[in-house]
Parts: sequence; C-alpha cells; structure tokens
Amino acid sequence: MVHVGEKLYEERVKRGYTLEEVSKATKIRSAFLAAIEKGEYKKLPSGTYVHGFVRNYARFLGLPEHEILALFKRGYAEEKFLKVLPDGFVRKDDFPLSKIKFAQTFKVLILILIALVAYIIFQYRSAIFNPSLSVSSPKENSITSSQAILVIGKTDPNSTVFINNETASLDKDGNFKKTVNVFPGRAKITIKSVNNFNKTTILERQIEVKIQ
Repeated sequence: MVHVGEKLYEERVKRGYTLEEVSKATKIRSAFLAAIEKGEYKKLPSGTYVHGFVRNYARFLGLPEHEILALFKRGYAEEKFLKVLPDGFVRKDDFPLSKIKFAQTFKVLILILIALVAYIIFQYRSAIFNPSLSVSSPKENSITSSQAILVIGKTDPNSTVFINNETASLDKDGNFKKTVNVFPGRAKITIKSVNNFNKTTILERQIEVKIQ
C-alpha cells in the first residue's frame, strides 16, 4: 500500500525542492515535514494539526488534496491502532487494514449468529422447556374448615391447566383461579400445566380439612 509520505516525498524530489524550501513556503517546520514523509506520526502534534500540514503540503506541491488526505487518514488510523499495542509486539505490516476489517466482520457475524440462536430458542422455548407454574393459594400444609378450596396460580398463557383433572380457565397473562371440592381430613390437590408440545409441569398441595 502506498503511503501518503511516499507520494509527497517523490513529488518534492521530482520538483527539486528541499525540506527547508518547502518549510519556508508552507510555514511548516522541516522536522514535521520529514516526519510526514516517513510516516512517523507519533513525532507530530495532534491529528487536527497534522491534517492541516498534509493538506498544505499537498497544495504546495500541486497534488490533489482529496486523494492525499484520503491516503493520510488511512495510514494515520492504522498508526493509531498499532500504538495501543506493546512496542515490538508486532511489525506495522503485520496488521494491514484488510485483516482488521476481516476481524471486525467476523465479530459482527458471531454476534448475529448468537442473536439468531437466542431468537430461535425464545420462539420455540415451549418445545424445549416445561411451562412455568406457580400456586399462591392454598399454601402447603394449610388447615381449613371448608371443603371448597380456592386454587389460585399462574402459568404460561398458551398452556392448559388441570386441577385434580378438572380444567381451569386462564386469562391473557396466564393467571387462573378455580374452586375444587375435597373430602374432610388430609387432602391432596394436584395442579398440572401442559403446553402445546405436551411439556408438563406438576405441583401438589397437601392440606388439612377440619370440619367442626
């Protein structure tokens, strides 16, 4: 890849200018001009100043500014990336922009794949997991004097609930409420939730019915 410094250097030599002559004409220090030609951007001031230096240098040599600035921005961005790595860890040509772009593209593809898998699991979770089921009433081992027991709970909205083998209706949020009759003494209430894929969750409540 041709660097902006090479083009500027070649054009300066072609036109027979010394760095000192360019420096006098552009008001840019010759040390900065040399650093630009060598691509040693860490020896230069902040990016805003360097941008202006390169533009003025290209304008003085009669080179197309847009083309020169595009080359500069690409090389400067690569230099900034390499500066975050430890010194001597890698040569500059070990990290061409094509490899960086490939790594970024690969990461994006991985994220898309993860999102797709998560979406599929969410959409077909009923085929994988048993339906959720909670019962707030009656409490386990509760004691009551009534044979009519109100069972209150919640499950997945698309499931079917059976309480002692009797169907209970659900609202849009999956809440259910049903009264069942039991015999005096120790009684067991079985609550079962079955989804469209026949996945089943069962809860039981043991209660004591004492008739006075």
